[in-house]
Amino acid sequence: MTDSSIASVVPGCGIASQPASLLSPELEGKAFWRLRMHLVRNMVRQTLSTARLRLGLVLVLSGLLWLALFLLFVDGFEFIKGAIVSPDLHDRTVQAVFGMFFVALMVMLVFSSGVILYSSLFRGRDVPFLLSLPARAERVFLQKFQEAILMSSWAFLLLGSPMLLAYGLTAGAPWYYYAILPPFLVAFIYIPSGAGAILSMVIVCWLPRGRFGLTLFLALAALAGLAWLGWSLATGQESDLLTPDWFQEMLGRMRLTEHRLLPSWWLSAGLLEAASRVPSESVLFLALMISNALFFRLLAVTTAGGIYRKGYHALYGRPGPRRRIRAAAIDAVVDRIAGLLPRHWRLLIVKDLRLFRRDPMQWSQFLIFFSLLALYFLNVRRFSYDMYHVGWVNLVSFLNVSVVGLLLSTFTTRFIFPMISLEGRRFWVLGLLPIRRETILWTKLVFAVAGSIVPCCGLILLSDAMLRVSPLILFSHQLTCVVLCFGLSGIAVGMGARMPSFHEQSPAKIAAGFGGTLNLVLSTLYIVVVVLLTALPAHFYLDNRYHSAAEWLSGRHDVSYWIRTWFFAGAVGSIVLGAVATWVPMRMGAKAFCEMEV
Repeated sequence: MTDSSIASVVPGCGIASQPASLLSPELEGKAFWRLRMHLVRNMVRQTLSTARLRLGLVLVLSGLLWLALFLLFVDGFEFIKGAIVSPDLHDRTVQAVFGMFFVALMVMLVFSSGVILYSSLFRGRDVPFLLSLPARAERVFLQKFQEAILMSSWAFLLLGSPMLLAYGLTAGAPWYYYAILPPFLVAFIYIPSGAGAILSMVIVCWLPRGRFGLTLFLALAALAGLAWLGWSLATGQESDLLTPDWFQEMLGRMRLTEHRLLPSWWLSAGLLEAASRVPSESVLFLALMISNALFFRLLAVTTAGGIYRKGYHALYGRPGPRRRIRAAAIDAVVDRIAGLLPRHWRLLIVKDLRLFRRDPMQWSQFLIFFSLLALYFLNVRRFSYDMYHVGWVNLVSFLNVSVVGLLLSTFTTRFIFPMISLEGRRFWVLGLLPIRRETILWTKLVFAVAGSIVPCCGLILLSDAMLRVSPLILFSHQLTCVVLCFGLSGIAVGMGARMPSFHEQSPAKIAAGFGGTLNLVLSTLYIVVVVLLTALPAHFYLDNRYHSAAEWLSGRHDVSYWIRTWFFAGAVGSIVLGAVATWVPMRMGAKAFCEMEV
């Protein structure tokens, strides 16, 4: 068959002197839209036929979370409305709450959209095929950009919509407040998502050529942030909790989030104007949001047209410099720390550590979320609370423990649970090693526990230091954190071996399957039980010692004795539960793993 006949049969396969012309932007957009519709229909059909339980479970849990947040926000706004009589101070307080909330979500949207776009634009399996088509790089970017917006914004909508609806109900907002909510939220999502997309493409395009400069810039930025944070902590004044001085200090610290150039301020100001029955000002803010959303979208598309293909070529096409392969310093440190373990255990742990380091999707998300949590704990100032506020501080400290546990459960489900499934592609290599199969599971447990116990216990220690809890409660928190790390790691590794998916190559899809969903539900129940076992006796223990309502118990030594006994029994119970949650899934997973054929 000649070249001309090939070109007549297969479009785009003509000879070099007759290149295929690009479609018009309109036809190109229609073609990619049809592709997206086919993918959506196939995904919906597959989900309804094979994952109905997972879909129903996700919808029910999301609905319960939304309802709980809505009721919590309604109660909070009612409390603010009743506690603050001055209308000006009330509006300023709500503005500060909205500003802080949306600034935090805006920062998270920038990072999440950047990470997701890096994975889809430069790591997606379909990207080489899409870039080989006679299509513009801008169209390929738009295809992935719209998917990234959907994936990164659902959490923002889940967290932001109950607060905004709750405020509208408590403030008696008119009907156009609710009508203007969707366009405000959609326009707001596009701004940080566009910024994250531009940042992701610029870093990938620059990284192969200026790795040292980029690393130096990030290190200097981190040092500057730490220096600013240390200065703010050193110069901050301590105030009695819930006093007028404390309230004014909190509003002053939140004033940074009300900068007029921040999109979060445009969003909160526009919605507050609509709730105050000033529709003209609200429409002006909406026009400002939409215009900036379109600008950031156009800027991201233009940036993709200029550097996307260059960045992809820089990441994969250029031959790297020849260098002698040698073990990294961190591998030697880990090998020396784990010196008490057998040699083959240490080799498997170092192998998992290298795989973790080589995947930016894993370590970037790990660093981002734990850094944000550390930033929050650092801003829990050392308040001068008296004995009436000990119970409140204890409640906040255990809520911090719960937040760390829930964050750890998402990471174990997302990264630890799929580890056994991903070994299926290279299981023939592991099968040739002179080791028992269950050894692979136990090394992954050690890797998961060692990788989670340091940041989790460190964050809880930081939180307790800022709240200045008693040494006994600090020890209880550290014990709870260790129990959570062992139990969550054991559940993830054991369930991953008991319910593997060797035919799936995407860790995200493995974690989103039925086994991953079940693992997340079991992990959440485990966190709730462990925290309640230690938090309830600690609350009554402190209440019995300090709270005025429990003064009548001071003369009853039997009640104090039983509360102390309950406190230590709860700690022992949490240890027993942690041992069971670690051992039972690991034994179930080891039995299934030894019997399966890959």
